[in-house]
Amino acid sequence: MSIEHLTKKTFKEKVFDYEASKEWKYKGDNPCIIDFYADWCGPCKIVGPILEELSREYHCNISFYKVDTGVEQELAAVFGIRSIPSLLFVPKDEQPQMAMGALPKETFRQLIKEVFGLEKC
Repeated sequence: MSIEHLTKKTFKEKVFDYEASKEWKYKGDNPCIIDFYADWCGPCKIVGPILEELSREYHCNISFYKVDTGVEQELAAVFGIRSIPSLLFVPKDEQPQMAMGALPKETFRQLIKEVFGLEKC
């Protein structure tokens, strides 16, 4: 399972249309993790392969997305991204939670369990 790169348009279709509504309402069928990153960012290059592995382990119940903050500056601004990598954990029916920094794989697993209540497939 690969990670899908989101543009402003696909973000509004798959995650949340922030222009149409101020009240958070996630559009996805499964919870998701969104990686706000940049190609030049060293810590982002560490997180990328970890998220690829996790996307294979959790493919049955979590969607994984990436947002290039250099290209999608408006999305980065909407979510107040000031440091990268920043990772948005989006449960199906609750408010999203932000984590920042190059987290180790086990920390991601722990957050997935805590925020989504999910185990691997």
